[in-house]
This record gives sequence, structure tokens and C-alpha cells, in this order.
Amino acid sequence: MKSAVLLAAAAFAATTLAQPAMAQQTPVPTLEASHTLLTVSAQGASTREPDMAMFTAGVTTQGPSASAALAENSTRMTAVIAALKRAGIADKDIQTSNLNLNPVYAPPKRLPDGSYEAGDQSIVGYQANNTVSVRQRKLDNFGKVIDALVTAGANQVNGPNFMLARPEEALDEARVEAMKIARQRAQLYAQAAGLRVVRIISISENGGYAPQPVMYRRAAADSLSAAPPPPPVAAGELEMNMGVTVQFELAP
Repeated sequence: MKSAVLLAAAAFAATTLAQPAMAQQTPVPTLEASHTLLTVSAQGASTREPDMAMFTAGVTTQGPSASAALAENSTRMTAVIAALKRAGIADKDIQTSNLNLNPVYAPPKRLPDGSYEAGDQSIVGYQANNTVSVRQRKLDNFGKVIDALVTAGANQVNGPNFMLARPEEALDEARVEAMKIARQRAQLYAQAAGLRVVRIISISENGGYAPQPVMYRRAAADSLSAAPPPPPVAAGELEMNMGVTVQFELAP
């Protein structure tokens, strides 16, 4: 009797442990004996002109002390944010993305034998950095905004990263295109195999992808004596992609 109880307990434990693994498995569709399962992956695309751009702007300063570096940085960064607002950027489209303060160390002394002097390096100053992420909704003004930032004291400008403010419509077009390609591909395979498409068993979305356009990058000079002309910026075109995986049932 004792052995029977132990066997029953072991069987129950094995069943309990197996349940999570079984729950994670994708159910296999039931097909008739003469039918075939075909899995097709396809990708659709749609293109749009971007209507928004993201870029970062910031100020890096150095000072003999942490407070001096921060004080100068705060003054210049306040002017940069004010310049953004004067250029028409809304408060909601300006967000601090990086703020840090780091010590600046003296370079190690080189000895006559070519090695460097051992020991801790001394701190000779501090470097402060403050960066904001900016959404530019009026792309025609992008060059003027960058020019205004440099004039206001920004010495770090990176971007733009072009995008769509509302990408849903473009992504839906890509989904429809992906399904159309998947159906055509299934028909092609079925005809090549002497079969026909009976039905769609499952559809899964693989996710969308928007390739990054060429990024404009500019590090502004600290000298503001000669203001350069606004940089030319070409927004080009964005391609939105969406992939699907579709299972088809084929029959003779």
C-alpha cells in the first residue's frame, strides 16, 4: 500500500511540474491526413514624408570647482532653453535628458624611462554637462533653430532623428501589404506543389521597424564671432515596415 501511495504522489508531482512547460508550447493545428501546413513570413512597407524630428542640444562647461562649473553651465543652459522657446518650441517638447558633473584629472607625469608616475591623479577642475531632448514639429524651421541654439551658447547639437508624429496609418498600410505578399507567396508555393490554399490557420505580427535616416551631427564652436548660415537639412522620406508570419492549410 505504501508503495502505491508513493507512486501516486510521484505521478502527481510529475504532472504538476509538466504543466507550465506544456502551457508555454504553441498548440499544433490539427490537419487532415492529406493536408499540408505551410508557414510564410512576409514584410510590408509604406513610405511617408516625416513631419517631426528629434534632436539633442546641450552645454558642456569646465571650472576650477564643482560650483563654478555648474554655475556657468546653468547660466548658459538657461539661455539655450530660452532660445528654444523663442524659436517656437513648446515647453512639452523640451525635456532634460542628461545632467552630470565629473571631476577633471591632471594627466599622469611621465618618467624618464617612459613609464608614468604611480599614485592617484589630482583633480584640477570639474566638467558639467546638461542636455535636453527636443521635438521639432516645424521641420522648415530646423536650420534656424539650430542656428539660434549655437548663438545662445549651445556647444553640443546632435540630430535630427526624423519620425512621424502619428505613424499608425503608415503601419496599417504596411500590415495590409505584408498580408497581401503572404497570400501571394502561399498561392505560389501551393501551385508549385500541385496543391491549393484551403484556409489561414494563424497570423502573428513580427513587429514594425522604421530605419534611421542619415543623422546630422554638429558640435558648435565656443567662438560666436562669426555666425554661420543655418545648416541645410533634408528630411527625405521614411519607410515604415511591418512583418507577419502566417500559417496556411494546403490541400490536394
